[in-house]
Amino acid sequence: MKKKSLGDLGELQRAVIEIIWELGRANVHEVRERLADTKKLAYTTVLTTLQKLEKAGWLTHKAEGKSYVYLPTGTREQAGARSLRKFIKHVFDGDAMLMFQHLIRETSLKDDELREIREMIDSKRKENRK
Repeated sequence: MKKKSLGDLGELQRAVIEIIWELGRANVHEVRERLADTKKLAYTTVLTTLQKLEKAGWLTHKAEGKSYVYLPTGTREQAGARSLRKFIKHVFDGDAMLMFQHLIRETSLKDDELREIREMIDSKRKENRK
């Protein structure tokens, strides 16, 4: 099954995967405890969400004692890159340059941000020459 992009996940699924990324690994009780500040959820609701994320390929689990510990199958950065590729494909017909041009034109960038972009471009040029 192909993983959805981050933007395709529901609010609760997104909150749960963020917790797992933050902690590195967690069981249902730990996730539920982290969510308790904003949402009072039943144990079974959190468990079902974890199971759905696992079925969708976002998580894996391993048994520890009588409970399962859930671990991410990828990093937040990998998920962000996958979401960005999907966004570029759908919104800019796969043309990353068009997206970049749009961002430069439509965003108010400060000098230090522009300098950082130039450094990234220079770094990419050096990488391409190798």
